Amino acid sequence: MKKSSLNLQILAGCALGIAGGLWLAADGPTPHAQQTLYGARLAGNLFLDLLRMVLVPLIFTSIATGVASLSAHQRMHRVWTTTLLFFFATMALAIVIGFGAAHLFRPGEGLQLAMFAEATQNYQARQMPLPDYIAQFLRGLFQNPFKALAQGDILAVVVVALFLGIALVAGGERYRNLRTLLDELQELCLRIVGWIMRLAPLGLAALLMQLVATQQAALLASLAHFIAVVIGSTLFHGVVVLPLILWLLTGMTPVHFLKASRTALLTAFATSSSAATLPVSLRCAEQHLHVKKEIASFVVPLGATVNMDGTALYEAAAALFVARLAGIELDLASQAIVFCVAMLGAVGAPGIPSVGMLSMVLVLESVGLPTEAIAILLPIDRILDTVRTAVNVEGDLVGSVVVQRLAERG
Repeated sequence: MKKSSLNLQILAGCALGIAGGLWLAADGPTPHAQQTLYGARLAGNLFLDLLRMVLVPLIFTSIATGVASLSAHQRMHRVWTTTLLFFFATMALAIVIGFGAAHLFRPGEGLQLAMFAEATQNYQARQMPLPDYIAQFLRGLFQNPFKALAQGDILAVVVVALFLGIALVAGGERYRNLRTLLDELQELCLRIVGWIMRLAPLGLAALLMQLVATQQAALLASLAHFIAVVIGSTLFHGVVVLPLILWLLTGMTPVHFLKASRTALLTAFATSSSAATLPVSLRCAEQHLHVKKEIASFVVPLGATVNMDGTALYEAAAALFVARLAGIELDLASQAIVFCVAMLGAVGAPGIPSVGMLSMVLVLESVGLPTEAIAILLPIDRILDTVRTAVNVEGDLVGSVVVQRLAERG
């Protein structure tokens, strides 16, 4: 299914769900309305369960293959270590900015959705003293991989995948067949995701119908507040933070960089796809920013897969927003988990729209927040995706210039 066709169908499904929810709300608690809501609840839960079904194997294979892909560049040891350090440092900054903006402006505060009441009870049941929480968290990181995969323990699966990817890098060509197998498993997972996404218009329509029929109109104002916070903080990262890092480390002025990279940034904004923008990004890096081909051809494609500043910022802010809608205030330990999962979830994630939604489900599930919240987030995702993809691509281009300058100094 083509991306444009799927986007139109999702938008149509969202519009249908909102209209149906408004009609049911106006109709009142009649038997017909209750039956319709029951059917919507079944359809919405089915869609979420299908996403959860493919989430764990996809995350496992994506992270393992993403880390293992570094083995092809062992001769460029300094380049790829510098690249990874830069990417993770800027993503960490982006997540901190997302958390800071969500705490400062507090979108979603004072609006608790009854639809998420069960998640609130489950979350409160998990609370424990901080020392016990830390001990349990550390024990949960390292588990039997088969147990972690079977139980869907997200953090343990991520840790196992990281260790496997690092072992594949260390083993080199000896494990070529295993890398090929993991690549094929990832492709199979993506094929299944494609099938599930055919149901996305129906599933989102059902979730939105249930949401709109049972919740107050104040949610719309809260969503507008959230959109403004995310776009503002993402632009701050892209217009202030990344250019400042570039100037401090290389001396290149922000004006010169924006002129040289504007074609790639505009393409990313228009397509909302780092992968689709990759040829333009490479051309800007080599011809306009004068990055050597051997560095640009490694840093920029790797960044299109691993370096997701805008996405990480959005997921951090969205987790706090959803928590407030559920009447939950995430503590420091839970925010640390969101920090780690939002960063690691970007490693090896393919550049397709459906995986962005799976990544958001991954972040929500890691701290026990309601995955039904994607019914709220996905309809506004297209608006936010344009800005965050442009910042993702900007981070790749800044990284290529910084890595070249640091490699030359070494």
